[in-house]
Amino acid sequence: MNTSEFPSLQEENHLKVLRLLEVNPHLSQRELADALGVSLGKTNYCLKALLGKGFIKMQSFKKSQNKLAYAYLLTPTGVTEKAGLTVRFLARKVAEYKSLTLEIEALKSEMSKAQATRLEM
Repeated sequence: MNTSEFPSLQEENHLKVLRLLEVNPHLSQRELADALGVSLGKTNYCLKALLGKGFIKMQSFKKSQNKLAYAYLLTPTGVTEKAGLTVRFLARKVAEYKSLTLEIEALKSEMSKAQATRLEM
């Protein structure tokens, strides 16, 4: 895998986490890992990165009987970053779509030519 792909993969993971937490801030790390389809360790690493950047904050509920009850809340900076990540993610996906469309058309053309050649034989 090309190392230049890592920043976009990291951005994509951060965007997924921010989107999930915006909808349900009470997700546990395990539930978040399951929703993302990644390991608990990777989820923890991602949450720590988002906390460190100030995109989310962690709030515990002292009155909760579950002493591990936390909410991950997006900060105003996190909301702004999520919007930026969304714009960049969408631009990448549109570019990928256009590239795939061109590739599909080229493959269809190749197949048509190959079939025409076979029919001539």
